[in-house]
Amino acid sequence: MARRPLPRILTNSAPLARMAHSASLARGRELARTAADSASDVFHPLITIARGLRRLGAAGRGRWAETPRDQRGPLAFFVGACVLVVWLVPYGPLLALIGVMGAGAWAGRERTPVATGPSEAETERLRALYEALVPYLSAEGDPSPLYAHGGDWERAFGEYAFDDAGRLERLLLKYPAYFTDGEDRSRVRIEQVLYAKAGRGREYRFTWDELANQLTLTVLDALPVDIAAQRFVTSPGETVLGFTDPESVQRTLPVTGGEESRDAPPVVWRTGQRSTEPHLLVLGQPGTGATTLLRSIALQALEHGDVLVIDGGGTGEYGCLVGRRGVLGVESGLAGALATLEWASHETERRLIAGNRARQAGDAAPDDTRRPLWIIADRPTALSHIAVAEALDDPQQWLQVPLRHGRAAQVTVVVADQFETAELLSDPVRAHTKARVVLGPATTEEVRAVLGAPPHTTPPAQVPPGRGYARLGSASVLRLQVPATPDPLDDATGQAHREAVLALLPEHTVPADGVGPTEPVNGGKRVDADTAVDADTAVDARKPVDVEKKVDARQQTGADKVVKVGKVVQAGTAVEVASSARADRAEADDGPAAADAAPEAEETGTMAEPVGASARVRTEKGGAPRVIKGSVEAVRAER
Repeated sequence: MARRPLPRILTNSAPLARMAHSASLARGRELARTAADSASDVFHPLITIARGLRRLGAAGRGRWAETPRDQRGPLAFFVGACVLVVWLVPYGPLLALIGVMGAGAWAGRERTPVATGPSEAETERLRALYEALVPYLSAEGDPSPLYAHGGDWERAFGEYAFDDAGRLERLLLKYPAYFTDGEDRSRVRIEQVLYAKAGRGREYRFTWDELANQLTLTVLDALPVDIAAQRFVTSPGETVLGFTDPESVQRTLPVTGGEESRDAPPVVWRTGQRSTEPHLLVLGQPGTGATTLLRSIALQALEHGDVLVIDGGGTGEYGCLVGRRGVLGVESGLAGALATLEWASHETERRLIAGNRARQAGDAAPDDTRRPLWIIADRPTALSHIAVAEALDDPQQWLQVPLRHGRAAQVTVVVADQFETAELLSDPVRAHTKARVVLGPATTEEVRAVLGAPPHTTPPAQVPPGRGYARLGSASVLRLQVPATPDPLDDATGQAHREAVLALLPEHTVPADGVGPTEPVNGGKRVDADTAVDADTAVDARKPVDVEKKVDARQQTGADKVVKVGKVVQAGTAVEVASSARADRAEADDGPAAADAAPEAEETGTMAEPVGASARVRTEKGGAPRVIKGSVEAVRAER
């Protein structure tokens, strides 16, 4: 049976095309469009009010649905009472109608739609970052891979934010549960990829949430560098090493930066008998601010304690501390450093013995054992090298006792050195310095070797002086910016910083030129017993003295009186002068017992006392010898 052909109008599109492009049909479409636009303009207020009333009605229904059932009755009663009051008020219904129409017009107004989601350029950045993570966060055989080439990046990136320049400033990404987030190598690999794709030249913090399998990348602001040396609001036993990020610590301190005052988050190091990290080690490159940090610590320590400074570099960076109250000595030579550290070791032992005896007797510890003693050693390895060359004792060996027992004796040791000579540090220094600081540019491996853990932030592009990382014990690694504490005697120091440091220095107890004899100190001069210099009197060694030879002037003054002048005189330091003439005077006043004790005092005590230390001499009845600041002195009996 033959199939009948379709009508020509259905098989040929030419008539339809002619009808669509006819002039009458075009005029009709134009008239309809014009009428619609005119009607839209005329009825636009009504349309706006209707749209607003619809939105208000939807909001009211949602409010009614959210209201608990036990509260719907009082709500309905309240609405009915309001309607009744409006109905009874003159012109109330008219005013209510006008109010409802106004509210509908306001709610139905056209609002500019807020752009949501990333722009096209931001989308391309996120897609490129997603593709870069696919080789590291995907595995074969995963039935539903979170990361796959050409996959959906919106599933992996939960939150993201960009700055005004279009650069990524925050990202929250998810990773599969089988990713080895507990291994440092796997973490570092992911962090390196994110650092390269998010944009170099900025510091990023990576926060790993192993429980939720999430990693948060955050761009960090630069730490403030305008905070100079000042009196920080801390309690005794607390030392401010520098300042860090607000999210890293739960404390702030009022500081003055520039011309304004603000609160800054500090890195506080706690010392004392209950401290878990009583000693500090600072490492860094030359010129990165290690000496500045030690100078800042010394200025804070002088407020409540005494300070001994060993300047191994011999650059005179601590010259501003010479002769100040509380500064027991500033040594830059090997002989002076050995004598000072030997005294510090004996002083630590004396404090332990005195405190133990006081506790056994049920008494409080003596006051001189409770005053903190700080030993600040800057580059001690330089002196160790000289000691090996001269076949002398290593100065670091005298740090063993303060490091091991310093916490109980209120003795704190701070050591600073450079990366190049860090291997020369002794084992006690490495073992007992639980508080660590790394300053200057350093790789992740170097930071891990010193602090015991890698930093959770990327290194900055430009490292200012005093910038680094700090870790106190087993706590997390913190970014650190040391307060500016330059040498006030340096010509390159600004006037504002110079005045800030000088305002923190204690008063002078010894004149700048020292107090000593009128004649130069040398071993060839005869010293009369009647004019012998007392053991507490400092002699200026900046006068003509041979700095290489020992000064041990043993001259017979009358009845075999021996006068000793220090051990070694170093240029720019003061020496202790001990005269046995005091023993003769003690014999004349108190009998032979004090005279016999005087030579022992000189052999064991005064020769090991630090430069500039003023012994706190107290009298005891009977003239018996006693230990005074690590030395034995025969004191005159009370009358």
